[in-house]
Amino acid sequence: MLSEPRSGRLAAWGNALLAGLVSPDDAVLAIVGDDAVHRVEGLPGESAPVGLTLGLGRLRALGATGLRVALPAPGHPLGLSGPPEFNARALESEEAVICHGAALGLVPEVYEAGPAGDVHVEVVWHCLQVREAPPADVPSLGEAERELAEALRDATEVLSRLDVASSGPVAEAAIDAYRARAERGREVLAPGYPPRAVRVLELAQRVGLLVSLAYENGHGGAVSASEMTARGAALRPVERTARRAQVAAYNSVVEEGGR
Repeated sequence: MLSEPRSGRLAAWGNALLAGLVSPDDAVLAIVGDDAVHRVEGLPGESAPVGLTLGLGRLRALGATGLRVALPAPGHPLGLSGPPEFNARALESEEAVICHGAALGLVPEVYEAGPAGDVHVEVVWHCLQVREAPPADVPSLGEAERELAEALRDATEVLSRLDVASSGPVAEAAIDAYRARAERGREVLAPGYPPRAVRVLELAQRVGLLVSLAYENGHGGAVSASEMTARGAALRPVERTARRAQVAAYNSVVEEGGR
């Protein structure tokens, strides 16, 4: 969770495009980001992969009126609605986009080539049939914001005691990089999203960053088996809550539109 998921960018800017708030060129530029190219494969009526601009237009023609995000993890099918084949693909990628208004979903497959520092990244979005049903375990924005605050409050004492959020040089560098990116004025969400969604997503991304750093920095101050177990027990619900909050933020314009 150190960076925003590709499914989040696709859903956010795809929703802005579907709402007529941005041009196709601007939407595709924001979705692709630092990647080289994105393509869509398996679209109904298309025998070969197509570019993202054509792909988004085809989804609109097929009835898509909005895009939702799924960020599943083992034992937690967050945002998914089936069938099992699609859920398995999404779980393998740890993310997916679900169309609202069309029984279709998109799962990214990432191809990387080149040396470190000059990696060429291509993304193929595989279009598959999905079940038209409410997505699993997605909270409202209000619920997500409350859960995030409660999870942080409940875990702070344990995390501090076990030194899992230690401020070593690696942690400090990562946090500085996150702050620098935010200060450059990046758009957290695309046009059309409510301020509360932006606030929830920013908090969820910061929490996700700290959880990732805690996992990457070894065992921190946890030296006994019981302390390691307590550390994992403290981190897991916070990470789960942060993922739920991200999904709630990305999906908020679709959910609000459906009310």
